[in-house]
Amino acid sequence: MAAELQYLQAWIPEKMEPGTVFLLDGPNALGHESNPFVAVLACPGCGTVGLITRRQLRGFESMICGSSSCSAEFGFDGDTIRYRSLQ
Repeated sequence: MAAELQYLQAWIPEKMEPGTVFLLDGPNALGHESNPFVAVLACPGCGTVGLITRRQLRGFESMICGSSSCSAEFGFDGDTIRYRSLQ
């Protein structure tokens, strides 16, 4: 599993590896007005691509992978990926 975020400068879907982020340009009409989707993230566990919100990118909200074959739970601490500990 990826431990550090990687950033893409240009949208090249083939280069989206686990833990890769692509920041979207400009305001987005998707998501809630106060917490819009601002980036595309490849799950650090399996690489499934999905949109993330401003709060998720800044580390204020955790995420769960949306893939049917992965259950990774994680959040960000700066550019470091922190995984939810097993209980």
